[in-house]
Amino acid sequence: MGGVEAVTDTPSPSRARSLVPLFSVSLLTGVGYALAGPFMSVFLIKQLQAGPVAVGAFLLVSSLGSIAVSTVVGRVSDSRAIRRLVLLTASSTGAVAWLLFAFVREYWLLLVVSVTLMAIASSQVPQVFAYARQVLDQTGSTRAPLAMSGLRTVMSLSWVAGPPLGAVLMAGTGFTGLFGVTALFYVLAAAAIALWLPEPGVPEPASAEAAAEPPAARAEVLLASVAFVLLQGATSVGVAAMPLFVPEVLGGTTTDAGLVLGLCAALEIPLMLGFGALAVRHDQRRLVLLGGAVALAYYAVVLAAQATWQVMAAQVLHAVVISAVMGVGISYFQNLAPDRPGYATTLHSNTFKISAMLSGPLLGVAQQFGYRSAYGIGLVMSVLGLALLLAARPRRQAGYERWQTRNRE
Repeated sequence: MGGVEAVTDTPSPSRARSLVPLFSVSLLTGVGYALAGPFMSVFLIKQLQAGPVAVGAFLLVSSLGSIAVSTVVGRVSDSRAIRRLVLLTASSTGAVAWLLFAFVREYWLLLVVSVTLMAIASSQVPQVFAYARQVLDQTGSTRAPLAMSGLRTVMSLSWVAGPPLGAVLMAGTGFTGLFGVTALFYVLAAAAIALWLPEPGVPEPASAEAAAEPPAARAEVLLASVAFVLLQGATSVGVAAMPLFVPEVLGGTTTDAGLVLGLCAALEIPLMLGFGALAVRHDQRRLVLLGGAVALAYYAVVLAAQATWQVMAAQVLHAVVISAVMGVGISYFQNLAPDRPGYATTLHSNTFKISAMLSGPLLGVAQQFGYRSAYGIGLVMSVLGLALLLAARPRRQAGYERWQTRNRE
């Protein structure tokens, strides 16, 4: 394939330069999805005339398809030198999928597009993190957690700029223009991959000793996965309830709710980088545990809040939770299976997708008992998630250290 560097057995530090275009790819696809993703429900209702059941089914089936495809791609990418090809394919299929959404107005056809092309495109996010981790491991870098947090910060920046710009595009050009511009972002990402991103090869296998004693026991991975579903699910339901909680319970306005969410996003950016720097020198599991502990404080404060300013002040705590759990959490999962970055990063990504799927039903429960109860639900989920993280003790840390030492030699 033209433009691909030869894959050698001896990793070169020059490969780390590929992280520069990788950040560009992450920004392009991040902004692209942030433009259109928030308006998918509106599109289904307004353009396809889909009812509540049809909208829910579309979003649920699409999420399940994304999880299934990303899992398969994650496993395959760890055993073959195809990570660059996966990224290129994901960007290309994303461009085609969004172009079809721009012009097709048939529910069932778009559902097929969503569970095939769009599902393939969704594998790009975990593969970007897996690519970065593999390149940094090959160069012997110890700064992988900072790079992961940097990439996660790019995603946060995408969501700061994307939805407002998407709203302007939708108002001026309709869904055809909105989805067409989204497709263009994916085309630009595919071009960046084709021109500047080399193939890093197959991840270095673990030593025979480490292979006999895997870096993470299956039970540890399972406990960590469920814990992250709970912790991130608490965040999802809390964010979904905020635009309703502030005006209906605290007597604020919709603008106040937007300011609360915007403040959290703004605080999240420097904190994400700060936690990434901390994770270079400190145990990542402890930082994630810190995030889980702070989550208890955050939901307790919001649950007891009587004024909007109290919820706004609490966003400092919420930004810490997101930075520790969703930022450092990527490196934490990668260390559970250091010789399989695609599998580990996809697993982390899937916990977020599952937690987002839970937010709808949980918000429905909160609607029945009052929107303040959403933060009671978040508190309970955080307690359970923190307990599972404590139970998921790293019984294979020595195996990981042996693998890391061998990989740097």
